[in-house]
Amino acid sequence: MEYYIQLSFNNRSEYMFFPVTPESIEFSDSGDGSTFNVSALGEINVIKSPKLREVSFSGIFPADYSPYHLNYDARHPAIQKQFYRDPYEYVKKIIRWMQTGRPVRLFFSSARYTINMAVSIESFDWKETAGTVGDIQYDIKLKQFIFYAAKKVVPLKDSKDTAASKTKTKASRPNEKIQPKTVTLKAGDTLWSVAKAHLGDGSRWKELQKLNGIKDAQLKKLPIGLVIKLP
Repeated sequence: MEYYIQLSFNNRSEYMFFPVTPESIEFSDSGDGSTFNVSALGEINVIKSPKLREVSFSGIFPADYSPYHLNYDARHPAIQKQFYRDPYEYVKKIIRWMQTGRPVRLFFSSARYTINMAVSIESFDWKETAGTVGDIQYDIKLKQFIFYAAKKVVPLKDSKDTAASKTKTKASRPNEKIQPKTVTLKAGDTLWSVAKAHLGDGSRWKELQKLNGIKDAQLKKLPIGLVIKLP
């Protein structure tokens, strides 16, 4: 597949190919500099980090399977099943992804250029017009999404025994998967292990105990299959 556009959601547990290649796809990269007037120098330009990349394109979700489709092959029903969907399936999926407030991932591939980045769906406009019965025309705008989180500060001692701090700059790989709101206990699970695995801190097990109404006497005999609610 030489040229295609794909959006995926929740660590690619869901994904969609745009069935018809748009006539054009626009990428916008710009700086974020500021200008100031300085005495004796005049106007100066302070260069800052670039703004987030923006991507936009327009196209159609066709009502009928045709040679315009991605990987069209009328001889193989399996290919048609993989790449053809009802137009409103695409519309509903994109709107649902927007409403989650989570980023999606954009894959763009051409003969000379590829992009793989997390994006937010900034806008999605669509319509069905007379003359193209069943076809959906759309305009979509995406913006680059940067994963961010608070960095852990580790207190250190400097050479004069005064308190200092150092910020760890190494970031872990971002996890795009949506975290579950409940967990079903397996053999060997404890509230501490659940808090460690799903809240990132085993010491938060008391929050789980209180949230789920578990008594102290039950802590050592939690049954396998018990559903634990997460905060």
